[in-house]
Amino acid sequence: MRYEFEAEIWRSSGAGGWFFLTLPLDVAQGLRTLSGPKAGFGSIRVRASLNNTDWNTSVFPDARSGSFLLPVKVEVRRRAKVTAGDQVRICLELAM
Repeated sequence: MRYEFEAEIWRSSGAGGWFFLTLPLDVAQGLRTLSGPKAGFGSIRVRASLNNTDWNTSVFPDARSGSFLLPVKVEVRRRAKVTAGDQVRICLELAM
């Protein structure tokens, strides 16, 4: 299943200043359903695409939003020419 949505990139105030975007709740629920039971802390392997930049990563559960967070590493941000505060279109699918 492929999901396409818009979300804002934001920077964590924690150590390291990671950049993320929060998945819409309907996308998060779809990934939970498709991925089945998870071990560990509930991350799900995905393939993401942003401005013709593709990468393999994981989304991580976020108790505050009830959704998942998608990390957007520096290499991806540079290639896609985006930064914190940018509203972006993301394509996401479960990695097999």
